[in-house]
Amino acid sequence: MAFGWRCTGVAWPGDGPELGWSRGRERRVSVLAYGSGLGFRAVGERHCVGARGNPCPVAAVVPARSTGGRCPECARLDRAHSVAADTLADDPRPYRVYLAWFGPGLVKVGITREERGGARLREQGAVAFTWLGRGPLMAARRTEEVVRAALGVPDRIPYARKRSVRGQLPGERERFGEVVELYGRAVGLQGRGWPESLEPLSLEVVDHARAFGLDRSARATRAVGELVDGGVVAGRLVAAAGPDLHLAVDDRDGVVVLDTRLITGWELAAATPSGKGEVGVPLIDIAGGGVQGGLF
Repeated sequence: MAFGWRCTGVAWPGDGPELGWSRGRERRVSVLAYGSGLGFRAVGERHCVGARGNPCPVAAVVPARSTGGRCPECARLDRAHSVAADTLADDPRPYRVYLAWFGPGLVKVGITREERGGARLREQGAVAFTWLGRGPLMAARRTEEVVRAALGVPDRIPYARKRSVRGQLPGERERFGEVVELYGRAVGLQGRGWPESLEPLSLEVVDHARAFGLDRSARATRAVGELVDGGVVAGRLVAAAGPDLHLAVDDRDGVVVLDTRLITGWELAAATPSGKGEVGVPLIDIAGGGVQGGLF
């Protein structure tokens, strides 16, 4: 089955977001800039994005509201080779443990390959973070579990909760203080379950509010719920965090969040923003942290 260019989602190789595209085995990237127009029209049906860089062998149709964008078979294949599946216990590469802050009282602990640097934190939309330690995969995983159990810090936070607090963040000093306090409690666990093979790392809080554009954009109150054939999304990019693009649309809808995980697998045609923008797809209210139909 022949397709045009399909979006593969947002990546954060540096301090700015990039949209990836694929057509068969061809790949390209669009660098996004705040203040610039962004618009597209969805064409046809949404198809599975495949797994591990390979196209879905049957080009399966997937639900419009799925944030995974994969059919069940490709989803299983993709997860089978991920760190989260705990199938890479003998991975010789070094890993890092981190604390990621998304809003007041909203902190998680996690791990990432050291070679990826802070890309994983930007991909998750972490407003601020600090490293805790580095070492072998299983030592990093063990430390993650110790911190989670001892301090009551989760290893996952739903995107709905991240979005609900993103528009009302405290100042940089308050963000810094909360990360510092939790870092102190976490490193205090050395000798109490923290593996000796995990090297502690010094406190160094990294703040992404400026890189995300959150320090200068209006609060988003609505989000795209799903794409539909012929549906248009167009506006001016004012901020981005993780997979989310914040688009200034018009006086009625204001700033709308587009979760780019919802556009993977769609063929997208250009739609140049005109006037104040346009959204011709279903929206949901996120002002109060609302969730609709399992979208998040």
